[in-house]
Order: sequence, then structure tokens, then C-alpha cells
Amino acid sequence: MSHLDIPTRSIPTAVQGRSLWDDALRRLMRNRAAVTGIIMLAILVLAAVIGPRVIPFTDNTVNKSDVWAPPLTQGHILGADALGRDLLARLLSGLQVSLMIGLVATGVSLVIGVTWGALAGYLGGVVDEVMMRIVDVMYALPFIFFVILLMVTFGSHIVLIFVAIGAVEWLTMSRIVRGQTLSLKQKEFVEAARAAGLTKGAIIVRHIVPNLLGPVMVYVTLTIPAVILSESFLSFLGMGVQPPAASLGTLIAGGAQDMELAWWLLVFPALTMLATLMSFNFIGDGLRDAIDPKDR
Repeated sequence: MSHLDIPTRSIPTAVQGRSLWDDALRRLMRNRAAVTGIIMLAILVLAAVIGPRVIPFTDNTVNKSDVWAPPLTQGHILGADALGRDLLARLLSGLQVSLMIGLVATGVSLVIGVTWGALAGYLGGVVDEVMMRIVDVMYALPFIFFVILLMVTFGSHIVLIFVAIGAVEWLTMSRIVRGQTLSLKQKEFVEAARAAGLTKGAIIVRHIVPNLLGPVMVYVTLTIPAVILSESFLSFLGMGVQPPAASLGTLIAGGAQDMELAWWLLVFPALTMLATLMSFNFIGDGLRDAIDPKDR
């Protein structure tokens, strides 16, 4: 055999490189706080979705014989309220509503914020100045006052709560997206897209927005708990979800009023709210570190 007759099997197979997202996922899974947040959130979501179908009570079933029933008595795991309604059933129903408000309102703010910020950043010039001055003016308005104004004007229907909170949460999102867009539009692949004759709309949709996914994902995970907290504050003031429907905010408000008679009506909803907010914050911090480790 000559020195040129090298067996094919002796050539090592090239190791396929991992993508940036694979590396980010590996870093995320090594973050104990983020993994804890993912597990906590998964448990909460499963409880909110499956729990109401498993427990023997419904959230609005009134039973006068169970009024103020303490936890672990008369079949009520977490106790009952002033109308004899099972707290666990109402807590799971309220968790469903709060998570739904957090996701939908964040989705509204995501669509508005990404669209506004990407257009302002890419178009630049006078358009950018006008659009961002509008954002500055809205920032000057008290956040909760603006939401309350929308609620008073259009009512307290749960769909309007989604829109009202989402309509003010997009401001920070638009600033983040605009800053990233100003950086991305100078990149070579955007210049190549311009040279290829793509329209501005096509460049924004195909090249700018997909490359904003990392920071947008991080901000979304931090916006959801902020939205849930805002809804809870509105419900605490009596302007959020209206009875007999429940959310974590309405349950905490009711529990605060009856705290001296039934401590469980405040403690369990408050702990559920704490666990929900902590899980989203842990995931958000972990995503930020995983996507851009230099920010740690």
C-alpha cells in the first residue's frame, strides 16, 4: 500500500457544530434558578389546567354549611370563604385567569412594541423622532392612571383588561426593539438585502425582527409577571376582574378584608402569586444570561 492509499475509515468524522440557540439552551439548563423557575411554572400551569377538573368542588359553588371552613376540614384542602366556596377551586380558577391575562396582555404589548420599535429604528430620521416622542409623552403619563382611565371609559370586561394593560406595557418593549434595530440595520446581511432590492417592509420582517428574538424573549418573560401584578393591583382596587369571577388579585383583596377571621384566604393566594412571579423572574434572568453571557 502506498502512502497515498489512506483508508477512508481512518479519517475522523467532522463533529457538527452546535448552533447559538443550542449553546443558549445548555447554559439555561445549567442555571439552577432558571430550571427551578421552569419546574415551578410547569406545576402551576398544570394545576391551573387540570386541577379544576379533578377536585370535587367548583369555584362558585355556595355551601352555607361550609362557611369559614378551615383548611383540611369538611373536604376543603385549603379551606372555604364567607360563602362556603372552596378556596382551592377558586384559587385554581383565579390562577387560570391571571396567567391568561399575563399571556394575552403581554402578547398585545409584544405586537405593538415590536412593530413600533422596528419601524422607528429602521426608518430613522423624522419618522423615528416623531414615533419616539409619542412614546416619551406616554411615558410621562402615570401608568396606573392611564389604565384606570381606559377601564372607566370602556368598562371592566376581562377582554378590555387585556387590551388596557397591553396598551401601556408596550412602551419599554418599543425602546428595546428600536435600540436593537439601530444596531442591526448597519450589519452586512441587511446591506446585502438592500442591494438585492428587497423593500423596507421585507427587510424588517425577514431580517430585522427574527434577529430581535433573543432580547424580546427575555423581556417577554419579565413582562408577564409585571402584567399579572398590574392586574392584581387593579383587582385589589375593585377595577379588575369582577365577581363572581376570580383572579389572584381579587382573591388577595378579599383575603385582606377577611384576614382576621380566616387567615387562609390571604395566605394561600399570596403564596401562589409569589410563586408565579418568582418563576417568571427566574426564567427571565436565566434566559438573559443564557442568550448573552457577557451581560451577567
